[in-house]
Amino acid sequence: MRLAVTALAVSSALIIPTVHAEEQQASFEKIEIIGSRIALRTATDSVAPVDIITAEQLESTGMTETAKALQFAAPSYSFPFSSVTDGSDAVRPASLRGLSPDHTLVLVNGKRRHGSALVHLSGTVGKGSSNVDLNAIPITAIKRIEILRDGASAQYGSDAIAGVINVVLKDGNQGGSVSAQAGQTYLGDGEQWRVGVNHGINLSDDGFVNISLEAHHKNSTNRAGLDPRQQYPELSDDSPDPREATFNRKSHQVGDAEYDNLGLFINTAKSISNNGKLYAFGGISQRETKSGAFYRRAIDKRNLTEVYPDGFLPQINPKIIDASLVFGYEFSLDKWNIDASIGHGENSFNYNIDNTLNASLGPTSPTEFDAGTLTTRETNVNVDVSRYFSFVNDSEILFATGISWRKNGYQIEAGESGSYINGGYDNRAAGSQGFTGFTPESEVDETRDNTGVYAELENQLTDDFYWAAALRYENYSDFGGNTSWKLAGRYDFTDSLALRGTINTGFRAPSVQQLYFSNISTLFNPDPITGQLVPMESGTFNTLSPVTKALEINELDPELSQSFSLGLVYRNDTGLALTLDAYQITVDDRIILSSSVTADDSPSVAQALAGTNAESARFFINAVDTRTRGVDLVISQDFDIGSWGDLRTNLAYAYNKTEIQNIHFPQVLDGIGEELFDRIEQTRMTSATPNNTGNIGITHELGDFKTNMRLSYFGDYTVGYSTGDVNYSDQWVMDLSVRYAATDALSFTAGAQNLFDVYPEKRPDSNNYNGIFVYPLTNTPFGFNGGYFFLEAKYTY
Repeated sequence: MRLAVTALAVSSALIIPTVHAEEQQASFEKIEIIGSRIALRTATDSVAPVDIITAEQLESTGMTETAKALQFAAPSYSFPFSSVTDGSDAVRPASLRGLSPDHTLVLVNGKRRHGSALVHLSGTVGKGSSNVDLNAIPITAIKRIEILRDGASAQYGSDAIAGVINVVLKDGNQGGSVSAQAGQTYLGDGEQWRVGVNHGINLSDDGFVNISLEAHHKNSTNRAGLDPRQQYPELSDDSPDPREATFNRKSHQVGDAEYDNLGLFINTAKSISNNGKLYAFGGISQRETKSGAFYRRAIDKRNLTEVYPDGFLPQINPKIIDASLVFGYEFSLDKWNIDASIGHGENSFNYNIDNTLNASLGPTSPTEFDAGTLTTRETNVNVDVSRYFSFVNDSEILFATGISWRKNGYQIEAGESGSYINGGYDNRAAGSQGFTGFTPESEVDETRDNTGVYAELENQLTDDFYWAAALRYENYSDFGGNTSWKLAGRYDFTDSLALRGTINTGFRAPSVQQLYFSNISTLFNPDPITGQLVPMESGTFNTLSPVTKALEINELDPELSQSFSLGLVYRNDTGLALTLDAYQITVDDRIILSSSVTADDSPSVAQALAGTNAESARFFINAVDTRTRGVDLVISQDFDIGSWGDLRTNLAYAYNKTEIQNIHFPQVLDGIGEELFDRIEQTRMTSATPNNTGNIGITHELGDFKTNMRLSYFGDYTVGYSTGDVNYSDQWVMDLSVRYAATDALSFTAGAQNLFDVYPEKRPDSNNYNGIFVYPLTNTPFGFNGGYFFLEAKYTY
């Protein structure tokens, strides 16, 4: 979990200790934030930890992707780097509080956001999960992001175990902005540019239209080591081929993928009566990336020298299209406030494989393939009503209730036949190299639906005591029902000191991706003795498959959680703010993607695989119980230093640790439980992200200049390899930026991320793939691209 302050407002921290830009009006206008239906003056008035990150704070990080900017602006949000991980290079997993990526619910304008169609299958954090692709929402379109760091299934439904992220879109300010940014790494690669345009139009009779358009291009980076291996067959006299001396041994591509993204978002609302308002919002984005797989040498049996005489690097070039649209109507009826809405979202992930071949088709093999498409669809219908009633002690109690209906769908479309067939040529490897296409046997088009009802109470009983309660029941068409509840309270001892706490239960329904994803592909697993990668036909089988039924793997059940939090909030009139929150989250029946098991591991597995062309099997299963404990501390102080300007300082620290409490498998698999959830997978779940993270931030403002320094700390973490676990030491990374306001409308920013060019520790010689993989391919909290500098210009009108 990475902590950072923002580039322009370091006071946005674990429990936002100072008043944000939206709240700094003379009247202290109250805003509604996630986690409460009662409008608050500041996030520190809330009963649970809430971060509010403004658009200015996101942009000031200098990050060009929403998810990465959020990582540097929010202390509890982790967006670790990964490379050579197939589709995950295009949609990297992110997590909150060290839990799985799918344990965080994402909303846009308070409405549930659909997830990505991609399932993370490689060695990333959150293997076997799918997450919402925040990079599909342009930074240009965002007004603020709210992060509720507390279990909230009773309030918002499935997935809100770790917390909730709510993206609030820009609304009706007349005018807009145009911004352009460009930069590159210190080593001269990774060149990128981003152009964003936002325009707001105020309509008569209290209405607005806001349009945001953003284009982003990024070149790839490459931190691969040189390949020392023999590339060509020896000559007839056993001497080396002379091409060995001229071969470009930086043959792999290890780093950021090449990236092109275009996004358009619209947010609009219009009053149609004194007590009614129509609203709509949504957007569409298209992304294309290019990343490398493993290089196929000229002597490799997976290569055909007639096509690639020097070998080849397969490129995985997915095309991702994301679209969403929500319509709603808010109105008052007597004393009731009513919000009715319907929304639909889709995400498609089309695997295109270039610079490749299907060796089994022989020298006439095509060199590019459509390997298939994954698509997820989600439709939400909601009716929410609320009103105040008189309550004891001359207070008012807010009662809210509502009903929701959701339909989720998942589709796998097979790739073109050449991407998966075995053409029989010379006993060569079948399927498109780099990523084998989805076969017709993997095709699926399934849906499931659920209905939910909830009730909430909120009451400011006295000036010092606030309490809230929520209860929610949801019924799913596949596994049945679940009931979640939440209690929360806050007591203000003085105007400066408050105690707050929550207790709740939660759940996460198995995603449609986990229910229906299925594929047989060529995986390259390391040999436990030599460490060399060995190809194997591995099948990922869903719960509909005869393979999983033969292994007595039942339909997936929901994950169930119990959460507790207790926090102190202190603030005074001198600008000092301190927050301390401790929490515990237990999750039972966590869904995992098992390790691969083979026919040699068990007669049951051998029998289940008979009749398939897979040599190994893996599957989704409820198998692990975990407990996560953590503490978040933030101290901030504002200083007025007279003629020297204004100074804002911040120190933040977070600790969280996940422990495995129990591992359980069906009886038929008891004998191979260690193989099903092995040491590597256990390490990935518990130790792959730093337990300790923190930051020190200083923002100085003087005249037309604003300078921000952010020093971020990332504790040690562990990566599991076939040869054993490797611990990587802690690191400090500094970011620095300076903004100059040339006029009231025009500003320029120059900055450097990772100013001192810090890299993670290198992989050990025993597991660096002949020195080619210099750094860990996954889980590095700040990546391994080194330093990066950028320039940005912004014009506001």
